[in-house]
Amino acid sequence: MTPARNRVLYGGRSSSKSWDAAGFAVFLATQCRIRVLCARQFQNKIAESVYTLLKIQIGRFGLTNQFIITENSIKHKLTGSEFMFYGLWRHIDEIKSLEGIDICWIEEAHNLTQEQWDILEPTLRKEGSQFWIIFNPRLVTDFVYRRFISNTPPDTIKKQINYVDNPFLSATILKVIEAKRKEDEEEFRHIYLGEPLTDDDAVIIKRSWILAAVDAHKKLKIEPTGVKRVGFDVADRGDDKCATVANHGFLATHVDEWKAKEDELLKSAGRVHAIARMLEASIDYDSIGVGAFAGAHFQALNQEHKVKIPYFRFNAGGAVLNPERRIDPKDPKSPLNKDFYSNIKAQSWWEVSRRFRNTFNAVERGEQFAPDELISISSECDHLDRLIDELSTPRKDYDNSGKSKVESKKDLDKRDIPSPNLADAFVMAFAPRTSHTFTLANIG
Repeated sequence: MTPARNRVLYGGRSSSKSWDAAGFAVFLATQCRIRVLCARQFQNKIAESVYTLLKIQIGRFGLTNQFIITENSIKHKLTGSEFMFYGLWRHIDEIKSLEGIDICWIEEAHNLTQEQWDILEPTLRKEGSQFWIIFNPRLVTDFVYRRFISNTPPDTIKKQINYVDNPFLSATILKVIEAKRKEDEEEFRHIYLGEPLTDDDAVIIKRSWILAAVDAHKKLKIEPTGVKRVGFDVADRGDDKCATVANHGFLATHVDEWKAKEDELLKSAGRVHAIARMLEASIDYDSIGVGAFAGAHFQALNQEHKVKIPYFRFNAGGAVLNPERRIDPKDPKSPLNKDFYSNIKAQSWWEVSRRFRNTFNAVERGEQFAPDELISISSECDHLDRLIDELSTPRKDYDNSGKSKVESKKDLDKRDIPSPNLADAFVMAFAPRTSHTFTLANIG
């Protein structure tokens, strides 16, 4: 293996970059004693790490008997090699104190920040230690792309790997990839050839705004106050998932998702109701399609548990709120809500976007805003990487009359992007409410 401080694997989807890294790491662990720090930006559960990849590769190679695999660590019995798993966002200070690290494997490194790299780089001080940096490029402006691809530092080996380099792909997935190429060449090159996007002006919420909002309450030294809400996105098709996001005022505190069939709505409603009872929160639920029946379940659950959990319908296609107000009250020339937004979903996404932008300006530029004009996301939330991806993915779109709307799930599917369940639940948790979506009779 050619000596190098930094080993960078980047490219598109279905290229097996992480699988190859896991296999090679397992091989090295059987040959000599190594300490491997497996890191990613957000990791609140071991399942969010490369732990599962390593475990699968160990089994594939028939080496299970050689390793001690616990719930949060992997060690080789003979060589003493060990794999440790950390989330950079919450444990960067703890990582600084680690000694004797041979390999720091940074998975999904597109979220790596310069501040984190400035801490990590001198932390690996053992002779011959190295970084494995693996990612699918997002934007040309992302730190990791600029640092290792655009301006590659000395003592770095970089290799682009795409699906064409993976001989194990099925004929089915190859047909999917070819279909994407025919549908949208630009999206195909980004998703499957790993070509970064030049900007994100087409999306409703910029990624940089969302990243600035992670733990913004700590950065700005603001404590959450006010109402508590749970946004509930109901699974509406076979491969979809239910999702919830809970908040306390401007702070998102909990993120959850689970697989549920259409005929399991009662079970899912019970799960959401339990979260609301635990947090003493109200519920905002998707009332379209399958979700139309959720309200009746919440009413029955209120009666069963002798509680009064308020629940509110969110009809994505419903009319906008305050139609005669301007979208920017400070600008008398800005359009009216009724002339700018196609529906309440668009109005809600733009409102959340505005609050994310305010948060970015508060964190990065020191501008002052009231707490209810901001949004913060606790780094302790599960599924944080995907939440960030989903919130920063939908593009601006327009209806036949030129009013703004959110890119539809159908159009996202054409871009080979799954339904943004977490993002939809997030927006519902922060969406403005109409007075007619809830009555006291609903609390049973």
